[in-house]
Amino acid sequence: MRHSGRALSCALVMIVSLLGPVAVTSPAAALGDGKKAEVSKIAKSLKGTPYSYGGTSPSSGFDCSGFTQHVFKKAGAGNLDRTAGAQAKQGRAIKKDDKRRGDLVYFHDGGGVYHIGIYQGDQKIWHAPSTGKSVELARIWTGDYKVRRIGA
Repeated sequence: MRHSGRALSCALVMIVSLLGPVAVTSPAAALGDGKKAEVSKIAKSLKGTPYSYGGTSPSSGFDCSGFTQHVFKKAGAGNLDRTAGAQAKQGRAIKKDDKRRGDLVYFHDGGGVYHIGIYQGDQKIWHAPSTGKSVELARIWTGDYKVRRIGA
């Protein structure tokens, strides 16, 4: 059965008039205060989890991007890509002075992005630092960083 574009348009107009407008959003479209609090809560709950290169879970340990990916997914705050470099391209750029709890903070040098964490506030991030260390809350240690906001 073939439908004309006009018939389909009429059907859609009828549906919208009956149901009202429908917002279509991505999973990360609304990282409101509740989601930011959940991101922080989950990040804090993972304090002490060992660093593991390529790690993506509490049982195997985390590397920096595995940690951020796990936290955002578990909080229902969005699906982040797997690597720090890819995550640093997600969301939208935010000025350093405008960063808020739940934003991604990534560190870069001449060779590109080398680390990523989750902003907690007071110039501190939750992150999985390096081999021999564990997930921790740490002060931002350099000015060579940028900020991305996932969702609204």
